Amino acid sequence: MSKHPEYDKWQELATKQMKGKPVESLHWQTPEGIVVKPLYTAQDLEDLETVNSLPGLGPYTRGPMATMYAGRPWTIRQYAGFSTAKESNDFYRRALEAGQKGLSVAFDLATHRGYDSDHPRVLGDVGKAGVAIDSVEDMKILFDGIPLDKMSVSMTMNGAVIPILASYIVAAEEQGVSHDQLMGTIQNDILKEYLTRNTFIYPPVPSMRIVSDIIGFCSKNMPRYNTISISGYHMMEAGANSVLQLAFTMADGLEYVRTALDAGLDVDEFAPRLSFFFGIGMNFFMDIAMLRAARFLWHRLMSQFNPQNPKSSMLRTHCQTSGWSLTEQDPYNNVIRTTLEALTSVLGGTQSLHTNSFDEAIGLPTDFSARIARNTQIIIQEESEICHVIDPLGGSYYLESLTDSIIKEAQKIIDEVEELGGMAKAIESGMPKMRIEESAARKQARVDQGLDVIVGVNKYKLKDEKIDFEIREVPATVRDEQINRLQEIKANRDNTAVQTALEAITKAAEGTGNLLELALPAIRARATIGEVTQAMEQVFGRYVATTRCISGAYASEFSADSEALNTLRDRTAAFLESHGRRPRMLVTKMGQDGHDRGIKVIASAYADIGFDVDIGPLFQTPEEAARMAIENDVHVVGASSLTAGHKTLVPGLVDQLKEQGGDEIIVIAGGIIPPVDYEYLYDRGVQAVFGPGTSIIDSATRTLELIEKQVQ
Repeated sequence: MSKHPEYDKWQELATKQMKGKPVESLHWQTPEGIVVKPLYTAQDLEDLETVNSLPGLGPYTRGPMATMYAGRPWTIRQYAGFSTAKESNDFYRRALEAGQKGLSVAFDLATHRGYDSDHPRVLGDVGKAGVAIDSVEDMKILFDGIPLDKMSVSMTMNGAVIPILASYIVAAEEQGVSHDQLMGTIQNDILKEYLTRNTFIYPPVPSMRIVSDIIGFCSKNMPRYNTISISGYHMMEAGANSVLQLAFTMADGLEYVRTALDAGLDVDEFAPRLSFFFGIGMNFFMDIAMLRAARFLWHRLMSQFNPQNPKSSMLRTHCQTSGWSLTEQDPYNNVIRTTLEALTSVLGGTQSLHTNSFDEAIGLPTDFSARIARNTQIIIQEESEICHVIDPLGGSYYLESLTDSIIKEAQKIIDEVEELGGMAKAIESGMPKMRIEESAARKQARVDQGLDVIVGVNKYKLKDEKIDFEIREVPATVRDEQINRLQEIKANRDNTAVQTALEAITKAAEGTGNLLELALPAIRARATIGEVTQAMEQVFGRYVATTRCISGAYASEFSADSEALNTLRDRTAAFLESHGRRPRMLVTKMGQDGHDRGIKVIASAYADIGFDVDIGPLFQTPEEAARMAIENDVHVVGASSLTAGHKTLVPGLVDQLKEQGGDEIIVIAGGIIPPVDYEYLYDRGVQAVFGPGTSIIDSATRTLELIEKQVQ
């Protein structure tokens, strides 16, 4: 690479201004392992493949559409859903009237996991983190007054994807909308569930068959509908850095393409309807470059399948700002964070965007916070004037060089996955999940030491934290309403027709037949989401993941002479010497929430500190968690909550420990718990609550104090 003719003169001047320190001391290594220089010049762009492309033309680095936002701005597609279908419908209508252009449906965790609202395992989950859908009657209410032949609808659904998509199709039929008129996207990305989000139902092999059946049915009958949204977002939220998110998302996409080809579909029949979903964090230029690199990589990876339609290798994506970057502390800072992340998405060339509400680290979004989130996008579109130029950062010395670096680093990981036999085999090996969990643990350690600054959390902290805004709470009566509607539906339907349709699904699961096509008659007959799920579960079974924990990653980010870490290690060692065993902790995630970043980071870090740590299997009930705590003879149970079920599940755990004879076991809680609910939990026997942003060093210190006091 040639050098800029005045580079030596610049280096001399820079060294002088730095009082003799070498310019190389300004180099920065990103969490992805990419070395970033303080200065880039035209010479850094020599021989880069990404530089000379144009928007709308392969490899699409500068955008999938020729005119991008100069022709039409991105779609404002806010992800929302809570409580009942009626409440969510009201929320959607208000949002559409206020300028939102598309819908993105959030379902509650009972629905994700294929349970009807009356199932005993979903006591604390109904309507809490999304809308409860038990049958097509709920789906009809959800879209009441919203014409499905004109509205693009995205649905985040993977586990119970067959009955949910069938319910959407039947709801449209009963609006008078034919299959070929439907527009939107079904996520249908089951592989990432085994990696991060964990709202799976069936084992991987039958789940991939479901993916294939949906692609096949929609390719033939719903040509305007995107049959899969390949999601990196949940990997980012689970702790993946930008290169890991990109590489594993691309590898997932390859697996789905091969699955569809193996099912006999032509690449140009389905590939143009594939879409992607990326998470955007606070590393501004890194994530802009990630989106550009994604388009380049997907075009290159798809070339091996010889598509004839240019759209088959064109990556189109939805983006969402980060939920993990939002803080409970000084929460109005989150408006600024989300604005930066939204701008990242736009400058990276997204096709649609969701902006998170500032209060999501505390509770569910309110109308007030949702309006700010939505207006963030509207203001960028309408006031910033950035939509007039296509890829305005294209040609930036730094950005183009960074894009090339991300492509190279991501390709290395994709090659690793390919050597393992593809993403399904890689997931079986545990490699991707462990890489993501290691990345998450390292990030937390850097935050806890203040090496990665989070304003209001580990720097510039407020002395007095006050919540001066409304916090949305979903009442327990939502479950009662859903159960009443279920009973009414079952009392008024033709149960013989329902049973016949369900048996046809089970028979197809045993052999052949398109499961989505066969689910339609069952849904029309008013079979429930849980019944259709169970019809397949009889054959496929319900998958139980193996829970493992990494070690050493958290502690490795601390220096050998770290006073904070070493003090805690000395105390746990002294506890071992005094009591003949280490302080022992069970970390559990009760209910149907599968997000496990928090419990995995806690487990890894506490183990590095010197605790013995057990991790409960996902989806435990309070009764099961209490039994495991007693059997494992732990000192403390750490209960994690992200789904607003903390007022049901955590007190339930305390009660079960007492009932089963383990009332000496300490219960602590963490996660998305509004500060106004802390006293409620303390009154019910919880001894400490650690909200988002709590340093693990601080929480471990407090937990150890509680244990030491208990065993005295």
